Amino acid sequence: MEDFDIVVGIGCDHAGYELKEKLKSKLKKFGYTVQDFGANSKLSVDYPDIIHPLAKAVNDGKIHKAIIICGSGNGVAMVANKYINVRAAVCWSPEIAKYARLHNDANIISIPARFVSQRKAFTIMDVFMTTAFEAGRHKIRVEKISAVIV
Repeated sequence: MEDFDIVVGIGCDHAGYELKEKLKSKLKKFGYTVQDFGANSKLSVDYPDIIHPLAKAVNDGKIHKAIIICGSGNGVAMVANKYINVRAAVCWSPEIAKYARLHNDANIISIPARFVSQRKAFTIMDVFMTTAFEAGRHKIRVEKISAVIV
C-alpha cells in the first residue's frame, strides 16, 4: 500500500464491525491515518447515522478515500452516494475495486461483509488504496456523474 499522505475514513454497521476493525488495523500497520466513524460494537445500529458524516467528510474533501462496510455493501453505498462529490462503489472482488478506481475514480469502496472473506477484503482494500484513476476518456464520464437531475 502507498499514498500515506491521505486520510482514510472507515465506517460500518453492526454486520461490518469485526471486518472494519481488521481493515482499520491493517491500514494503520501500513502507515495510513485512519478516521473511524463507527460502529463501535456488534450492537445493532442505523447505518445512515454513521455513513452520512463519513460521506460528508469525503464530499467536503476532509477525507480523501474511505471504506464502508455492511452486510451486503448496498445500504451504506446508497447513503454515501447521496453526496455530489462521492463515488461509492460496491466491491466484492479485487477486479471490481481496480476498475472502480481506474475508470470511475471511486473515492469510497463498500465491502459486503457477509459475502467476502477477511483475506479477500484485505486484497480489495489494497487494490483500492493503490490503484490510480486512469483519467483520459474516463475523466469526462466521471465529471458527468455528479450532474444534478431534477
